[in-house]
Amino acid sequence: MSATYDIAVVGAGVFGAWTAWHLTKRGRRVLLLDAYGPAHARASSGGESRIIRMGYGADELYTRWSQRSLLQWKELFAATGQPLFHETGVLWLAHRRGPREQQTFETLERCAVPIQVFDHAQLTVRYPQINVDGVGFAILETTSGVLMARRAVAAVVSDAVRRGTEYRLAAALAPGASKNPNEFKTNTGETIVANKIVFACGAWLGKIFPETLGQRIFPTRQEIFFFGAPPGDRSFTAPAMPTWLFQEDQVYGMPDIESRGFKMAFDHHGALVDPETQSRFASPGAVEQARSYVAHRFPSLRHAPIVESGVCQYENTSSGDFLVDRHPTLDNIWFVGGGSGHGFKHGPAMGEYVAGQIVGDIPAEPRFSLATKETIQHRAVY
Repeated sequence: MSATYDIAVVGAGVFGAWTAWHLTKRGRRVLLLDAYGPAHARASSGGESRIIRMGYGADELYTRWSQRSLLQWKELFAATGQPLFHETGVLWLAHRRGPREQQTFETLERCAVPIQVFDHAQLTVRYPQINVDGVGFAILETTSGVLMARRAVAAVVSDAVRRGTEYRLAAALAPGASKNPNEFKTNTGETIVANKIVFACGAWLGKIFPETLGQRIFPTRQEIFFFGAPPGDRSFTAPAMPTWLFQEDQVYGMPDIESRGFKMAFDHHGALVDPETQSRFASPGAVEQARSYVAHRFPSLRHAPIVESGVCQYENTSSGDFLVDRHPTLDNIWFVGGGSGHGFKHGPAMGEYVAGQIVGDIPAEPRFSLATKETIQHRAVY
């Protein structure tokens, strides 16, 4: 059994799903495959929620992409009748108005992102549930918030299929078994023939292409926790509590959304892992670290129960910049990945960019090239 497509997209996470969506919108015949399903539990796109924010220091490229993406997310949710974006606001907390904070402020203003600025005294009044000791400066992105991740990706895939994308639950085997470079097999025995093949399979990129990407994609273990607020306490739900990020601590969190609990997680990179085999249970050490941080910054949750915890993974490049480039020797094969813990929000803009690269009507961004991806991590994008 065989089939022929203009483009086959391997991986139905947020990057692959939006790539298939945009290519189908452009009139291409597209096949989308995933080994476990859209935004499955092992994927970097899995889980319930992700932040969408505009602040990236002086890095206007990602601010503009976030703006473009939020617009497309909202359009999709309006068209499909699925309210999967929560406008909680996103609060940046910092010890002082240092160089990066000033750069963020200037970039947000230049890009016309609605913001409010707070000093220490104003924070204590506006957010009494947060212990702002040592916090001297904050920026609130008033129209940013939270995407319901797993369901949002499923919505993209469903709408792509409605538009004409074909979807298949199957694992793509590494190309090269056939003499035809446009051909690959799946674990179900099907042969897929496509003019272009996009591998957007996240933390699996290094496993499928070990020689090219095995030392350039760094999957890391990231643990998340949900704390149960006291009964009847609305101070940890929006609008009283925004989504928040404390970059100097490399910690972020979200208000209680859909009664799942107050979410917090550590943004610093965890241990390197295999996405297939890593344990999905939070470690005792991370539990204690989370309890300690919440007790310090959110005192009324000092004795709150952890009502849910989990483990996902980032899929980092050396710098944190995305990877969008051709295979170095197989010109019809494209790599799309390197979400690096901040990529989910950018799914729509990424799909649009990849479609433009394949069709040939969008200039390449040098920062996304394979040549810029090193074998040692020097994180530059947060």
